[in-house]
Amino acid sequence: MNHSDHVQTIAHQTSAAASSPIAASWRRCMTQHGLSPEEARTPIRLSEADFLSAKDRSGPLLEEAASELDRLFSTVGKAGCCLLLTDGQGVALDRRGAAGDDKEFRGIGLWSGTLWSEASVGTNGIGTAIADERAVIIHRDQHFLTRNTGLSCATAPIRDHKGRIAAAIDISTCRDDAGDMAMMILSQAVRDAAARIEANLFHRAYAGARILLVPAEGKSAPALLAIDRDDLVLGATRAARLRLNIDDRRIAAGIAAADLLGEDAGSEGTDLPDAERAALRRVLSRAGGNVSQAADILGISRATLYRKMRRLSMN
Repeated sequence: MNHSDHVQTIAHQTSAAASSPIAASWRRCMTQHGLSPEEARTPIRLSEADFLSAKDRSGPLLEEAASELDRLFSTVGKAGCCLLLTDGQGVALDRRGAAGDDKEFRGIGLWSGTLWSEASVGTNGIGTAIADERAVIIHRDQHFLTRNTGLSCATAPIRDHKGRIAAAIDISTCRDDAGDMAMMILSQAVRDAAARIEANLFHRAYAGARILLVPAEGKSAPALLAIDRDDLVLGATRAARLRLNIDDRRIAAGIAAADLLGEDAGSEGTDLPDAERAALRRVLSRAGGNVSQAADILGISRATLYRKMRRLSMN
């Protein structure tokens, strides 16, 4: 059975699609995107204007990822690998590759300005990592298109400061000797790079805030909280959100880091007004912003609490 027939057979088996991420992707390619594995498709190439627009939208990502791309390429570049950074739609924004391999990779479409979504070229590392929102290895004949079965890819998605998919980082190789162990090593390398880029993006988004590392055993993604001077949470990475069961709504409502982490925020080394302001903000956050309830918690009248808030310049 050739590759095309195999893909068609597996994709039509509901049980296979339910149990295998690769089969599920093949099924999406056929049913949602209307693709056929025997098509001689190459990735869609953006116009120069569209490519520049995509890069402009991803300016902070490109800045924060540049050093990680250089670091990663210094490790894998001489092993016949191509390195791509894409945006959240799968548009290749930046690339690293050895000059001697450029012709081969450019022919495949592993080049800046190409679109590696599943809708563009079927199951592939970048498109499938973005679609499934997880790190993937797509090894040779796991690709949907027959023309891509000589390719092996290890890809990890990158999330922004609010935990949304913002990008992907991919290592691809056409080497025949790229076995399972080698791909697992490359997969760990891209996951580590993705985690560092996520941390860079988070620090950039909350510049000036205090950043806390949340204990998250067994997680490679950074579990970070951004905290203001009064111990209230400003933001959290996806790993921290999952670990602490918080979302944008809870963050916007106001929640003290000490409450989340089960710690005493303390006030050593702070000025008394700052410590009092922080304490009042924590109580208000616990009361959901209800001044009357906060006053009851503190054992004071609402008028007294309002006076304290005005004195401390609290809105």
